[in-house]
Amino acid sequence: MTRPVVLLAEELSPATIEVFGNDADVRHVDGTDRPALLEAVAEADALLVRSATAVDAELFAAAPGLKVVARAGVGLDNVDVKAATTAGVMVINAPTSNIVSAAELAVSLVLASLRNLARADASVKAGRWERKQLSGVELLGKTVGIVGFGRIGQLVAERLTPFGVDLLAYDPYVNHTRAAELGARVVELDELMSASDIVTVHMPKTPETTGLIGAEQFALAKPNLHIVNAARGGLIDEEALYEALSAGRIAGAALDVYTSEPPSTSETAARLLELDSVTLTPHLGASTAEAQEKAGVAVAKSVRLALAGELVPDAVNVAGGALDDEVRPGVALADRLGQLFTALAAEAPDLLDIEVHGEIASRDVTALKLSALRGIFRSVVTEQVSYVNAPVMAEERGITVQLVTDETSERFRNVITIRGTLRDGQVVSVSGTLSGVEQAHKLIEVGGHELDVPLSDHLLMIRYDDGPGLIGQYGAHLGEAGVNIAGMQVSRAGNGPGAEALVVLDLDVSVDRELAESIGASIGAHSIHAVDLVY
Repeated sequence: MTRPVVLLAEELSPATIEVFGNDADVRHVDGTDRPALLEAVAEADALLVRSATAVDAELFAAAPGLKVVARAGVGLDNVDVKAATTAGVMVINAPTSNIVSAAELAVSLVLASLRNLARADASVKAGRWERKQLSGVELLGKTVGIVGFGRIGQLVAERLTPFGVDLLAYDPYVNHTRAAELGARVVELDELMSASDIVTVHMPKTPETTGLIGAEQFALAKPNLHIVNAARGGLIDEEALYEALSAGRIAGAALDVYTSEPPSTSETAARLLELDSVTLTPHLGASTAEAQEKAGVAVAKSVRLALAGELVPDAVNVAGGALDDEVRPGVALADRLGQLFTALAAEAPDLLDIEVHGEIASRDVTALKLSALRGIFRSVVTEQVSYVNAPVMAEERGITVQLVTDETSERFRNVITIRGTLRDGQVVSVSGTLSGVEQAHKLIEVGGHELDVPLSDHLLMIRYDDGPGLIGQYGAHLGEAGVNIAGMQVSRAGNGPGAEALVVLDLDVSVDRELAESIGASIGAHSIHAVDLVY
C-alpha cells in the first residue's frame, strides 16, 4: 500500500515528525522558496506549515492530491481558508496549544505593571538606582476583574487565586456555577470597571467587542487601576487608554497586543510608547517552547486522523469524517447561522433548538448541529472552537441543546433554523437555506420576519417602527461613511406606518459599532446589529 506523502514546509520538532512513524512518507521543503514549494506540493497528501509559508489558491491549484493543510499554531493568517474550502482541502490548526502560555503571560504582565518591572530593568541597565521612584503595590487583597471568562480567563483566575485576590468576571456567556467554583463573582462590565484594581482582558475580537473598554469605562475606573491586554489588539480603545493614563485617571497598563503591530506603525498606538506607566511586549502570548511543541504534535495527530478519513476535532473548514453529500453543503450555512444567532442574542440561551427541515432531515445531520454550535461560540471565546469542544462549551454554560428534524418544509427544499430561549424568556431565531446550483447561503427568517436575502459577509440588521423617510436616513448615514449597500430587504410585522420593520442590509464592507449606534439613534431603532460572518 502506498504511504501518504506528508510535506513539511517549515522546521518542526522531532516529536511532531515521530507522530507519523512509518505510516507516512515525510518530506521536507523550504516553504519560502515558492518554486520549490509548488513543485514539492504536487505530490503531497498533507502539508504542514508554521507562519512563513503562504498557502493560497495558487498552491491548491498546484496540488491536485492535497487533502489537508495544517498550521502548527493558533492563527491562520497565512492560510487562505476560503480557497482551501473551494479546493476541498481540510484546514487544521492547534487551537488550544497556547492557552497556558497566554494565561501565564497575562499574570506576568499584571505583576510587571504593579511592580514597574520594565522601568526598573531599564533604569538599572542605564546606571540609575531609582528605588523610591519605582515603588509598586502588592497584589494581595486586590480586586481583579477578568473580562472574558472562557478557558484562558479561567486559567488566569486559577493562577491568581493563590495571590489572595478577589475575582470579578464579565462574560455574557459565562456559566455562573463554574465562575463560582473558581471563586469569581459574575458582574456587568460597568461594575467590574468601577470595582477592580486590576483588569485583564480575555475576549475574542469581534465588531461587538472592538473598543469594548473605552473612555466611558475608564471614567468609571479607580485611579489606581492597572489594565492588561494579552488577548487581541483593539479590545481596549488605545486612544482612550492613552488619555486615561496621561490624565492620571488610571495608574498603569500592560499590553502584549495592539491594533497595529508593531505599535510604532500606528500613530495612536505609538503614543503609548511615550508613557512610563505602560509595559509593552511584542505579542509573546504563544511564544514559549512548550506552546510550539504542543502545536506541532497536535496538528500532526489531526493530520493522521484526516488522512485516515476520521473525524478531525480541530478542522477549521469541514467537520471531518464521512459526511453525506446532501448534508455537506449545509455545514458552512449552519456555522454562519450560529454566528448570526450569537450576534442577535448577545447572551447564552437556556434552551437551544437546532432544527433541520426538509429532505436532508432523513439523513444523519449531526454535523449540522456541531457546525451550528461552532458558529455560536466563535465570537464568544478566545480559543478556537472545534466540532468536538463546541458541545462541551454548551454544556459548561448550562445550555440544553436539542437537534430537531422534520422531513417537511413549506417554503424551501431544506431549511436550517437555530432557535434559542434566553434567560428572560425571549426567543431568538434565525433560519437559512441553500439556493441554486452554487448552493448560495440565503437568510430566510429572523425572529418571525420572513426574508429572502443573501447571508453575506457583512450585514446590518435594524428593527424600528416603520415610517416614511427612514430608509433614506440610514442610507444617507451609510453613504456619508463610504459604505455601499449591495442589497436590502424590509420585512414588516404588520400593515401600515408604525408597524415594526426589520431591515437586513447586505453591505460591501464592515460597519463599526460607533456608526451602527449612530444610525440606530438617528431613527429611534429598537435594535441594530452590525454582523460580520466568516467561514
